Amino acid sequence: GTWTFVTKALCGRKSLLAALADVSPMLADSRLDNLRAIRSVAPRAKTMNLRLPSFSELPELVALSDLTLHSEGAVLDAVAAEAARQGRRHQVILMVELGELREGILPGGLEALYRRAAEHESLEVVGIGANLGCLSGLVPAIEQFQQMALYREFLELKFDTKLPLLSVATSVALPLLREGKLPSSANHFRIGDSVLLGSDLVHGGTIEGLRDDAFLIEAEVVEMKEKSLSPLGDTSAAIRPFADFETEDPEPGERGYRALVSLGHLDTDIASLTPIDPRVRLAGASSDLTAVNVAGDSPAFRPGDRIGFRPGYSALVRLLAGRYLPPIELIGTESDSPLPAAEAEIPVG
Repeated sequence: GTWTFVTKALCGRKSLLAALADVSPMLADSRLDNLRAIRSVAPRAKTMNLRLPSFSELPELVALSDLTLHSEGAVLDAVAAEAARQGRRHQVILMVELGELREGILPGGLEALYRRAAEHESLEVVGIGANLGCLSGLVPAIEQFQQMALYREFLELKFDTKLPLLSVATSVALPLLREGKLPSSANHFRIGDSVLLGSDLVHGGTIEGLRDDAFLIEAEVVEMKEKSLSPLGDTSAAIRPFADFETEDPEPGERGYRALVSLGHLDTDIASLTPIDPRVRLAGASSDLTAVNVAGDSPAFRPGDRIGFRPGYSALVRLLAGRYLPPIELIGTESDSPLPAAEAEIPVG
């Protein structure tokens, strides 16, 4: 099998793309700006567009990507016309709906969609695929992979063709692969989260052999005080502009040390951060500040110190996509380490 590195979470950050461009023969993204960045740092890399194409972006999309995903016949026709105009033969994967309820044609329409794609000399259908887990959190089942293998076999027999790729495996399927339960017919992996963060998306934690420490977010302490750990008065959820996330419930009247750091909901998904220091617990956040409770009998930090956090996927992608992010510091590479090949330190505030 083969795999494609999904770079969406890097948000076109060229320093990170340059550090990781060689990990896979194909790089995949879903936005033109990011594909443009990939082309600039890895001009020889094969590129894949992950988001279903929009009519409005077709000229540049066809120029920037070698392979696209499809579920709409009219879009296939438009991509074929643009590829012919550019003198290119463009590769496509036809997406099938398996119950995740994101992109994909219903299985009954797959034959007609393939026939429509095959009519265009400027298109090469290289396989079929499916999305599992990214919208509804659907845990993939072995039967779904077997079902897709049968669809591919049907098309190959019906049209006397070969479809080399069965692209149904994403980060959520890696635990099945490690357990030896993934059918060998599922031969194309689209992997992003687990490469960057080592995440086991089914069981939680980190996949054995991968790293969960490639990214470090550091936020500056702007206040450190001993305070009551619960609000002094009535509260209303309607007053808070941002959704709550799970925190520890202090006892009424309990006091302790609380630090404010210069990181808020405008910067990242606070609920997706994990403090590195075991004394630190998330207590709440507003647009620009995050409150953390700090265990101990004396203040562990002072203004100007930095508190480190490990980001989850949503925290990482929102931070890297934000406009307030300072320069990212690559603090080391280890060629003999499991992926990823570089560590990134992200100072905030």
